[in-house]
Amino acid sequence: MNITLEQAEKLIKTAKEKAKALDTKMNIAIVDAGANLVAFVRMDGAWLGSLDIAIKKAKTARYFDMNTGSIGELSQPGESLFNIEHSNNGLITFPGGVPIKNGKGEIIGAIGVSGSSVENDHEVADAGAKAI
Repeated sequence: MNITLEQAEKLIKTAKEKAKALDTKMNIAIVDAGANLVAFVRMDGAWLGSLDIAIKKAKTARYFDMNTGSIGELSQPGESLFNIEHSNNGLITFPGGVPIKNGKGEIIGAIGVSGSSVENDHEVADAGAKAI
C-alpha cells in the first residue's frame, strides 16, 4: 500500500500549518512506501540547503521504518548502527523524518522536514505524519 498524492498534499498542508504556528520556514518532502518522492514543497524563504536534507530524512525514515532521530541515537560511536549514515548514498540521522502509517498501522510512506532546529523539524514532521 502506498500513500496517495491526495494524502501527501494533506500531510504537506498540515505540516505547513504547524511550521507557520512555530514561525519557521520549512522544506517538506513526502515519499511513498518505495521511498520515491511523491510531493515536495519549499515554503517561501526556507533554506535552499535544506531541500536535500528534507528528502533524505523522508527516505531514511522509510528505509528503516523509524524516526530519523532514533536512527541517530543508534548511529553514535559504540552503538550498533555506527556509520550507517554513509550507506544508501547518504542518510540523515537527526530528527525530522517520520514514517507515515495508514489506519491499519501499515507504513505507506514517510515525511521529511528540514529548515529549523531539529526539534522544530521533528514537531512539524510528526504533525504532518499524523494528518491521515
